[in-house]
Amino acid sequence: MNRSRLITTGVAGLIAFAAVEIVTVVSPSAQQPAAGQVTFAKDVVPILQRSCQNCHRPGSVAPFSLLTYEEARPWAKSIKNRIQKREMPPWTLDKNVGIQEFKNDISLSDAEIAKVVKWVDSGAPLGNIADMPKPLQFEDPRIWHIGNGKPDLIVSMPKPFRVPAVGADVTLEFLAETGLTEDRYIKEIETKPDPKGFKVVHHAALDLVEPGAGLDASRENYGMGGQRSFLSEYALGKDADIFPADTGRLVKKGSKVNFNMHYYSTGEEVESTTSVGMVFYPKGYVPKHVVVTQHMGENADLDVPAGTVSRVDGYVMLSQNAQLVMIQPHMHSRGVRQCTEAIIPQTSGEVSRGNGSKTERTTLNCINFDMNWNIAYSYKEDAAPVLPKGTILHVMSWYDNTASKFNADSKNWVGNGPRSVDIMSYQWMSFFYLSDEEYAQKLKERALKAKLTNHN
Repeated sequence: MNRSRLITTGVAGLIAFAAVEIVTVVSPSAQQPAAGQVTFAKDVVPILQRSCQNCHRPGSVAPFSLLTYEEARPWAKSIKNRIQKREMPPWTLDKNVGIQEFKNDISLSDAEIAKVVKWVDSGAPLGNIADMPKPLQFEDPRIWHIGNGKPDLIVSMPKPFRVPAVGADVTLEFLAETGLTEDRYIKEIETKPDPKGFKVVHHAALDLVEPGAGLDASRENYGMGGQRSFLSEYALGKDADIFPADTGRLVKKGSKVNFNMHYYSTGEEVESTTSVGMVFYPKGYVPKHVVVTQHMGENADLDVPAGTVSRVDGYVMLSQNAQLVMIQPHMHSRGVRQCTEAIIPQTSGEVSRGNGSKTERTTLNCINFDMNWNIAYSYKEDAAPVLPKGTILHVMSWYDNTASKFNADSKNWVGNGPRSVDIMSYQWMSFFYLSDEEYAQKLKERALKAKLTNHN
């Protein structure tokens, strides 16, 4: 799928800046808003800073900037339209189903949407400049979202890859040294292409290649073997993985990073390099739990006839008690919705609803998929699902292969494959395992919290 429709060529021109000053001439009435009037300076800017400006700034992925009034005012009606439809800011999780507490939630509340709509409908006034909050600082359009912008270690592809203006999708691999001389545990990690790469990188899947695998870091490798473990993943729309306290991921000394890269052409030749940044726990520290990230509920037997909307189901059983950390759907361009259901065995009174059923079925979340925004939804600690061993995770995926959806060709059958015009069906999930004692303690803590909440 060609995502360049979201990213204009103007974004490729990078502008580094430390702060933005608003310089404009306004009338006295604009400086002194009427009582109850919604203004850009006082009411709208805080919303833009929290939920919009990280993308809508020079050098980032959005096609225009929203840093100043002069930049935002021409887009007022468009802003109103997109936020009323909840198309922006990008947060495609269904707000009416399942868990709603996430660390990285940038969505707008109903009250915030009403405030912006009122601002637009009243003529989008600037208001009193003195009400303007301090501008956010974006010192580098390549800024990292981990380690306060400064990862402990950055590993990049050994050389950039040139994507032709026109051509078939390309998948290839690059191997890079970490330079680590001792084992370290990651607590924050982020993978991202350089700004030019936003237009051409379909995904980057990174593995750790353990020492002694005998792989040559000086060459490109196609489908190479060796002992690997998952490190990180990127697709447009995903930011950093910040693991819960006392959890992490091990990088062994001497390990290499394998970059599995999928590129596609967008009508313009682009040369790009992808990198991964890591923030470590102190030397010698071993966190209590190791975070695992896997494809869950994967189903490769995909058959979506032309002109149809089809559902695909995938299942996976948890071999141990687990706490979920993050979910991220993966479906490709015809994907429209993915839901995850936990089918919990009723082997303990602690999890049973007492309805005589042998299982409890709970919908964890539903996500209205948009391939342009591969958001990783990170649960808040107190809301993250805690599931017993034997739980079956049921992943349900819907695909629209009709002319009603922006579609490569609705007249043709589509099946499983790596290209953007193919489909895939699974959910990235991050989780860590719990002992029986830890699981029981988590349930007690959740029950106590629920009791206190209901009491208040």
